Amino acid sequence: MPTDKRARQKEGRAARQQALLEAQQKQGRRRRIVRFFIPIAILAVAAVVFSNRGGDDTSGDQTVAAGSAAGCPPAAGAAVRKTKFTKAPPMCIDTSKTYLATVKTTKGEFTITLDAKKAPKTVNSFVFLARNKFYDGVKFHRILPGFVVQGGDPQGTGQGGPGYQIPDELPQAGEYKVGSVAMANAGPDTNGSQFFVVTGPEGVQLPPKYTLFGQVTKGMETTVKALEAVGTPGAGTPSEEVMMTSVRITER
Repeated sequence: MPTDKRARQKEGRAARQQALLEAQQKQGRRRRIVRFFIPIAILAVAAVVFSNRGGDDTSGDQTVAAGSAAGCPPAAGAAVRKTKFTKAPPMCIDTSKTYLATVKTTKGEFTITLDAKKAPKTVNSFVFLARNKFYDGVKFHRILPGFVVQGGDPQGTGQGGPGYQIPDELPQAGEYKVGSVAMANAGPDTNGSQFFVVTGPEGVQLPPKYTLFGQVTKGMETTVKALEAVGTPGAGTPSEEVMMTSVRITER
């Protein structure tokens, strides 16, 4: 029946995409770049890179040993922006609380409700970076309509990070949905500061290889859609510069 044929074709495409992703992860491990293929338009298949190299950012302010006596930044935010760390942070959050991230951008603002219970290490790192004002002035460097809006690299190239990596806290298959916020990575347990917001069906269909740590609960249809509107196919280089002007954390 035609329905069965379409189902087999869809399963075949998904299997091919998964095989391509796994092969590219193995091939690119040394370069720490993850590539996966997504269908675009009717007959095209375009390669997209979710990179998170975690390279140095020499533009920033002061280097801090995240696990040192300096420890956790104040809840109100650090007085001085910090963009480079030598260790993953200590546990700075209370997983019994709910944390909200207000992301102000050049296209407006949106709110992420962070899931500290399902992804405590990831939420802790995100809160730690946000309270150190790490994300202030950082570009959204990759935007693919119907797929993702990605940012979090202080270099703005897709190659940078905070100087440390944290392990995966992976979701179950089928948990991604429009508005999901997940970590970009370069293979297993290579999460740094880069993250993406799922904006369409291609993102929803991603395999569960990216830590899911939050959901956009305000501003999806306004700000995130405005960001998505400047995206491009292929490499996803935005047609105009868009950035986070600040990310501020509240807890309740």
